[in-house]
Amino acid sequence: MAKKLKIIQTGSVIDRPKNQKLTIEALGLGRPNYYVIKNDTPQIRGMIRKVSHLLKVEEIKEA
Repeated sequence: MAKKLKIIQTGSVIDRPKNQKLTIEALGLGRPNYYVIKNDTPQIRGMIRKVSHLLKVEEIKEA
């Protein structure tokens, strides 16, 4: 059973440093209230940690 993460962008990237903008883009987000579902990997967790103030994360268990 693989865990997945629902990553919801809650904040805007306007007036944010370029590395934060690029991290949001790499996650597949771009505007507030957009969301993506990703596998729970250390790489994704690191990206989430870098911009955690702009995101809300929910864990999803798959059958």
